[in-house]
Amino acid sequence: MAEQELASIIGDSSEKFINANNLVNGQFKWQQSASAFSVSKSNVDKVCKYILNQPEHHKKYSFEDEYQKFIKYYQDTLKKE
Repeated sequence: MAEQELASIIGDSSEKFINANNLVNGQFKWQQSASAFSVSKSNVDKVCKYILNQPEHHKKYSFEDEYQKFIKYYQDTLKKE
């Protein structure tokens, strides 16, 4: 299954679940775009800690700045291969 198809299924299903169970005030809707990244098994704990620390982390770094840095890092890494 393509990543885009999987992301679409997860997004549609979670959106319906959130709205059907009134988990937020008003109507919940995901943004129009998304990204997917793989993680090695050895880094799962590190990634989980990062996700749980998002509110504190984004007080220091904007999502946009961090995202651009992340994309640049992986583009540079691919160029080296």
